[in-house]
Amino acid sequence: MVELADYSGMVLVAVKAAPSTVEGWVNLAYLVAAVLFILTFKLLAHPRTAVRGNLLGAIGMTLAVGATFFDPKISQTTGTYSTIAIAMAIGAVAGVVLATKIPMTGMPQMVGLLNGFGGGASLLVAGAELHAGHSDATPPLLAWDQPIVATALSGLIGAVTFWGSMVAFAKLQEIKQFQKPLVFPMQQALNALLGVICILLCWWLIADPEAWYAYWLLIIVASVLGWLITAPIGGADMPVVICLLNSYSGLAAAATGFVINNSVLIIAGSLVGASGIILTKIMCKAMNRSMVNVLFGIGAGDAGSTKADDVYAGKIKSAGPDELAMVLESGHMNVLLAEADVPYDKLKEMDAINPSFPQTDVAIVIGANDVVNPLARTDPKSPIAGMPILDVDKARTVIVVKRSLSPGFARIPNPLFAADNTLMYFADGKQAILDLIGALKSA
Repeated sequence: MVELADYSGMVLVAVKAAPSTVEGWVNLAYLVAAVLFILTFKLLAHPRTAVRGNLLGAIGMTLAVGATFFDPKISQTTGTYSTIAIAMAIGAVAGVVLATKIPMTGMPQMVGLLNGFGGGASLLVAGAELHAGHSDATPPLLAWDQPIVATALSGLIGAVTFWGSMVAFAKLQEIKQFQKPLVFPMQQALNALLGVICILLCWWLIADPEAWYAYWLLIIVASVLGWLITAPIGGADMPVVICLLNSYSGLAAAATGFVINNSVLIIAGSLVGASGIILTKIMCKAMNRSMVNVLFGIGAGDAGSTKADDVYAGKIKSAGPDELAMVLESGHMNVLLAEADVPYDKLKEMDAINPSFPQTDVAIVIGANDVVNPLARTDPKSPIAGMPILDVDKARTVIVVKRSLSPGFARIPNPLFAADNTLMYFADGKQAILDLIGALKSA
């Protein structure tokens, strides 16, 4: 586009590059993808519409990735398509393997792992852009007009997210070395010192963008900080930490969007960041946890001095399907026994169902641990003190289906398993219910 202007007898010629047709279509595709992401979050707010929302999110991401192939900044760079194809092939194989191999009970650690990958990708993209600005062989996408502040933030948040998520994954995966919260003297002072160093390194990079090595020093320090923030937090608080790390991954993605001037990345990252913070606050309130403690890695400490032998020794009553069928046959059955696909109108909120347990003949607990541990009500020093639980222990008879007496995320014994009104059925949850239904039918 050419513009002419008469200024003091002189003719000034200004040349402005009009956006190409392809670039316009790419931006339109990004806009549609962003709208789909917003609709996704709305639909995920209710169980009945969650599946549809998940599908819309997948369509939006496919559209955004597909449009990126036609982005002039990508198409004009030699060898980009082959590199992207290789990376997508590797990612697709890894994604399919994880999706098919990880059971539903492993979804929390799966989410933690994906959060970490998001943070790691953000810091690598920002680092690549920073490196491109110093390389004569590879022209940068935005040269040195890229927002260097966003680069620093992407590296800082991305590194904290990646290593924090790896620790969270290890805890949820029950890797032995990470089970016990890491607590040592002056821990918070060390975290504060590392935080100050990160801020100084960000300032150094912003003040002198040529000092590219400051970025990688920032990554190293932020990685240690991410590790130390998550390590002292106990397993019972891991769901809250996962939500917080999810928010961090979104903020890192949004910052990277500013680095590479990608609108859909900015929008999607902002949505994830904002929703993650909101969900973290809701979960902190629901679990009686302090938001400040979660943000700064102030954990609940050790699991306590109570040993499993002190709680369980000589008190566990084991039963099989035939004995349990007799118990169920003599009680009034007003619940739906099913292995899956329970209608949503049959599900009850915790606050709605808890008053019913004292009048319940039999409560069947399958696989749950910390969420039915009465120590949350009775022991103020317990790592799960104050956490809302299902009051199943108040039922006349409790049947607990578990493979073993292994503890939950909080790593503490559960007195419910040794209670006088509890019968333990040691078996796989699905097979146990099938056997129990069969025993009921034969009876």
